[in-house]
Amino acid sequence: MDQFQTLVAIVERLRAPGGCPWDREQTHASLKRNLLEECYEVLEAIDADDPQLLAEELGDLLVQIGFHADIAREAGRFDLGDVLTKINRKLIRRHPHVFGDATVADSREVERNWEKIKEEERREQGVKKSPVDGIPKDLPALTAAQLMQDRVVRSGFDWDEIGQVLNKLSEEVDELRRAETHEEKVHELGDVLFMIVNLSRWLDIHAEDALRVANQRFRWRYLKMEELAAGRGQDFAQLPMPEKDSLWDQAKVLEKVLESEQDKA
Repeated sequence: MDQFQTLVAIVERLRAPGGCPWDREQTHASLKRNLLEECYEVLEAIDADDPQLLAEELGDLLVQIGFHADIAREAGRFDLGDVLTKINRKLIRRHPHVFGDATVADSREVERNWEKIKEEERREQGVKKSPVDGIPKDLPALTAAQLMQDRVVRSGFDWDEIGQVLNKLSEEVDELRRAETHEEKVHELGDVLFMIVNLSRWLDIHAEDALRVANQRFRWRYLKMEELAAGRGQDFAQLPMPEKDSLWDQAKVLEKVLESEQDKA
């Protein structure tokens, strides 16, 4: 039961005549939402630092790959063997410092070489692309911004040091303050967010991850505020803002206590 081929066989059985009616009805398009949900559940498991949950969620993600491959196999377009062959060749070709005679000094050089190899592949295929082309349009905006910035940096378009990034961020905030129309505010706020993503890149932090964790912290604290208020017989929504601020501070203290206990465990 622990073999990859077993998963392939299960998926084929589910989608074969006499298998599961729901599974047989699925298409590449209908499974898009499921694939996206499974990806985010993997991210949540990573954030939770739960190895057992991560193993489970990676399995769910692997099922999605199996389904897409089986749909394509049934349509005579490609099969899982083609998928594995393509990625195996790509990994070997793009790691000449591991599978060939090339040498690299650090991970930065690996990234630069990766882009050069991709560019060579495009030339061989007769395709000319800019670094900002080919970014999936459905990516979350923060992720897309960081990916775009990562790519152009490999082409040498970057600040010299982080102080310049912070100065530019301050400049964009000032421009947002001076914005008058709604259209100007949208434009300037976008510039601020883009620079924050740039700053996160300089700090070696993925902006999407940082915001997702911040969302989780806010949710926990807000629920804790409501719980504290309910425990005192208070309607949280009706409390004046100073009392809500006090509950927020208490929730933060409780959060730190919980994190300390988890660290000890």
